[in-house]
Amino acid sequence: MTSELSPTELATVAAQAAADKLGFDIAAYNVAELVPLAEVFLICSANNERQVAAIVDAVAEELAKAGEKLDFREGRRDDQWVLLNYPDIVIHIQHKEARDFYALDRLWGDCPRIQLDVDVPADGQNIRAGVI
Repeated sequence: MTSELSPTELATVAAQAAADKLGFDIAAYNVAELVPLAEVFLICSANNERQVAAIVDAVAEELAKAGEKLDFREGRRDDQWVLLNYPDIVIHIQHKEARDFYALDRLWGDCPRIQLDVDVPADGQNIRAGVI
């Protein structure tokens, strides 16, 4: 079963699930012109490995509810980086230090940013200028 949501709508569902588990620095990029395997890359940071695992579970659960089928998962739950690959969206959930080191935002920074309509916790740590 596949979802009837657009890749941007799926990114919003995933971003909201991540934000609900206190994922932060959430960014989405339209990579359709450069990557034949996906239309959207979503990147999210977490403070520790336990939080990475919680975000991965929440995102996978919400996308499954939306009817999206996971193609594959890379990375272990106790690692600092987990990649979830869906037909039209690739989601990177990274420990903050891994995100800083691998700098995916810089790699994909020339791609158009996608504005996501996501509710963030009152502490506001999820907000990244111009992203959410």
